[in-house]
Amino acid sequence: MSERTYLEEISIRNLGIIEESHLELGRGLNVLTGETGAGKTMILTALNLVLGGKSDSALVRTGSDRLTATATFAIAGEPSPELSEALSENDAAIEDEQLIFARSVTAEGKSKALCSGVTVPASALSDLSQYLIEIHGQSANTQLVKSARQRELLDRFGGAAIASSLNSYGSLFDSYTEAKNKIRAMKSASSVRDSEIAELEEFLNGWSALKATRGEYSSTVDEISRLSSVEDLRVASSGAFEAAANEEAGALTALGSAKRFLEIAKGRDSKLDAIAEQVAESFYALDEASRDLSSYISSLEADPDRLNALQERRAALNSFLKKWGSGSDPDTVLVELAAKAKSGRESIADLRGGDERISELEGELAEIKKNLLNAAKKLSKARADAASALSAAVSEELTHLSMPHTQLIVDVISPDFEGALKESDFTPHGCNEISISIKAHATASKVAIAKGASGGEMSRIMLALEVVIAKTHPVGTYIFDEVDAGVGGKAAIEVGRRLHLLAQSSQVIVVTHLPQVAAWADTHFRVEKRSDGLIVESGVEKLSQSQRVEEIARMLAGLEESASALEHASELLAMRGEA
Repeated sequence: MSERTYLEEISIRNLGIIEESHLELGRGLNVLTGETGAGKTMILTALNLVLGGKSDSALVRTGSDRLTATATFAIAGEPSPELSEALSENDAAIEDEQLIFARSVTAEGKSKALCSGVTVPASALSDLSQYLIEIHGQSANTQLVKSARQRELLDRFGGAAIASSLNSYGSLFDSYTEAKNKIRAMKSASSVRDSEIAELEEFLNGWSALKATRGEYSSTVDEISRLSSVEDLRVASSGAFEAAANEEAGALTALGSAKRFLEIAKGRDSKLDAIAEQVAESFYALDEASRDLSSYISSLEADPDRLNALQERRAALNSFLKKWGSGSDPDTVLVELAAKAKSGRESIADLRGGDERISELEGELAEIKKNLLNAAKKLSKARADAASALSAAVSEELTHLSMPHTQLIVDVISPDFEGALKESDFTPHGCNEISISIKAHATASKVAIAKGASGGEMSRIMLALEVVIAKTHPVGTYIFDEVDAGVGGKAAIEVGRRLHLLAQSSQVIVVTHLPQVAAWADTHFRVEKRSDGLIVESGVEKLSQSQRVEEIARMLAGLEESASALEHASELLAMRGEA
């Protein structure tokens, strides 16, 4: 069985008819069975929710405030680089070789998502889960008919060969798109090129003449304020100095007297010593302030010429800012304008380059397109090789699913690479359209899968695809809901057998109503509905071997104690040992 990542546990509380359920899943094939309406699909609903699906308050169990669902993944060894990167982007981490997804929804419809205890957007759970789990239900079969989904499946099957070609193509496609956009922008800008050059030159000349320095505006305003108030500042500082240092009535004199009186009693009372220390500190602080005031008063002098020059400088700065800047903080705007000036000459050079630069870029674009075309051819070749192998492998797989004459054909449709390609031929995913068709028998016409396959056949084709792709591009866990739709008899046994085979390389979880499928389980769960007439509850029970016989008998005949059904159930279970 698989040693890769797998879904270890699912816990559900207050979802639909489920009051509380806890599933400890195994690594191989896990099967969920139960009577119609017992709540099997609610377990997948919970899992879809915890993997980032859309929340809905209608899912909350009647009478409950909120529902909660938790999925615990066991991570064996080092996680893939893609998973590690996704975890890093969401500030989440693997703890004790486990990754725990949790989701809660209140009755008011408020939703919360967690990854290993870290709150994340629900979309983050969806992004992370794609590296851990693949869910197939009716919607998956519907998606299979879409070309984009068919391309995705083929690329997954192609593995490293297609991934390498696709990465090379994607890088060139991005470069090609960027070059095209740059040329388009330059051609659009050429019509206003002259006016832009004139405006940039006027700005650069003005900036060069201004010679502004960082922080100059605020320092200029501060100095103007000081020089404009010299007399007021002198009166204030002189008055303060006189109040502090007057020999007869100054504060220093009074503090000095108090200090000397207290020094007489020093050491006789600790409380008075503390007060004396405070007075002494005040004396020294005021003495220092007095000396600073004296120095400040000496430095104050009116400088009309300097004041006039500063006012003219401020006017020049304001004029320049009004014309070229925008913002409430002049110094910040000046920094931004300095950055504009730094790149201004290069911008003018680009604009003056004009047609020459456009011609140069068009030459670069032609070279990129040549390389892009070669990359597109290599990608098409890699896809064609993979399509041939996938067609043969899935057709072989279908013979084991009671579709012995059905052929699956994967076509890679490409444009004429030797002819004139249109711009629309190049897409981010390459130049190919992928089409999956089937032939009912060797001489039958090829029919698109959407038209040529019934519901039951579509389920088996999807299963065959996953069995084949799992060998080259495995996901840790596969979940199938209604994979056995429209299937019965021998075909149902073969569906079970192929699910059992898939479970050798990955964990598989199946919701089924067919005993022929359930018989192949490594771990079998029964979903039961209990009712007391007022309250409906659904519970999940892991079955022992004897209980499995009874459950499969019930699925066969609707009666757990039917002797013939029990015998038939035992025969079905014996198949697994013979496989």
